[in-house]
Amino acid sequence: MWALAVICVAQFVVVLDATIVTTALPAIRQALGFSDAGLQWVFTAYTLVFGGLLICGGRVADLVGRRRTFLIGLGLFAAASGGCALAWSPAALVAARVFQGAGAALLSPAALALLTTLTEPGEGRRRAVGWWTAVAAGGGASGWVLGGLISEYAGWRWVFAVNVPIGLIALVITPWLLPADRKETPTSRLDLGGALAPTAGLALLVYGLTSAGDRGLGQLSSWGTLLLAATAFVIFVRHERRTADPLLPPGLLRSRPVAGANLIALALTASTTPAMYLSVLYVQDVLGVPAGRASLLFPAVDLAVIAGSLLGPRLLVRRGGRRTLLVGFTGIAMGITALMILPAGGLPVVQLLAAFTLIGAGLGAASVASTQTGTDAADPAYRGVASGVLNSAAQVGTAVGVALLVPLAAAAAGPAVMTGYRIGFLGACAIALAGALSSLLVPVRPTSDRKGSKVPTVITCSSSGVVAPKQGTHERE
Repeated sequence: MWALAVICVAQFVVVLDATIVTTALPAIRQALGFSDAGLQWVFTAYTLVFGGLLICGGRVADLVGRRRTFLIGLGLFAAASGGCALAWSPAALVAARVFQGAGAALLSPAALALLTTLTEPGEGRRRAVGWWTAVAAGGGASGWVLGGLISEYAGWRWVFAVNVPIGLIALVITPWLLPADRKETPTSRLDLGGALAPTAGLALLVYGLTSAGDRGLGQLSSWGTLLLAATAFVIFVRHERRTADPLLPPGLLRSRPVAGANLIALALTASTTPAMYLSVLYVQDVLGVPAGRASLLFPAVDLAVIAGSLLGPRLLVRRGGRRTLLVGFTGIAMGITALMILPAGGLPVVQLLAAFTLIGAGLGAASVASTQTGTDAADPAYRGVASGVLNSAAQVGTAVGVALLVPLAAAAAGPAVMTGYRIGFLGACAIALAGALSSLLVPVRPTSDRKGSKVPTVITCSSSGVVAPKQGTHERE
């Protein structure tokens, strides 16, 4: 129980730091002298490095050991958080955010791999994944609340400094609570080349999307950056096919449940994060509500995410993965639709709270189904990298969704400002509907839950790239 608590707390702060800075950005800009174009990198530098290196972090956990990787990531994350709190210039803060994202990329997949190692398949693992997903999703949602309160009443530096004591306490107690790694001789090496190409590609993609939103697609710089991003992804695919020890195991994403779970994770964050981001700007910029007071509207998201995450395991048992995902995306789409018809004046508290509740509950339930499907369908030997891919898809969704939709919403000004917001919300709703279509790739019910199945069925990624079902049990490592 205590081991699960440590894992969940670590995941909470990792996801929290992706969103907590949002409402603190105006104070950061004023204190450090950020330009309008440079300010966004306080948010995207963390998200990009976190998402871009998650696959590599999962592979490190498989090769080096999950507890060891967890401790290294935790230490780097805490140290980088201290660096963010002490930053004296824009460059120093962005650099510290890069290291913070690297620590998170080691910490998060190791945490999920440890969770599945500590639990047995079935109801116990479903409950553990439900709790883990609840605190992870709650961490992302809590950022919208805590960022405003901390920045207004304690100062923006405490947005980062609060991670330091949490990290130090976790570093002290983790060796006592988590099982030691098994001593094994690595049979493969870490594919660093494969890790750098997708990270560079993601950075170029987000920069290109942001540039296109600010300057328009007619600018050569926008197209050039997007072409460079595509080139980096092509290099990654060719490299992975030729290397003897690929970062991404052959055939992992050929499994329909695994591929579907990753598309769903991407759609979940690409729809909900821009919607919440725009909601924060709407409340503060359009309605003129101060950050601390505005943050009082967002606990509805936190509570709904947690409730949806705790309800998710029950829906999985009774309705199966596909139906649980459809229910979740329906709630998200309904909530974003309510945001599309927000008025330009007044404070529509009931409408905002209803929208946030629908979005949060749908996000929580769908996240449980996505996490359960993506981890259970992978071979236990590759569970670390599988969880890294799943988390990477979620972080990429956050970065791409914000880079794509926020500039579209911000393009409108003056009397047409609400038109811009509605365009942004419409795009988020379209992404949620696309995620619902991706749910069709997920089986109606996990094979391990079907009646008459005495042993779980998992997907084996063979060296030849052939994906085949394998009967067996999940052993504690």
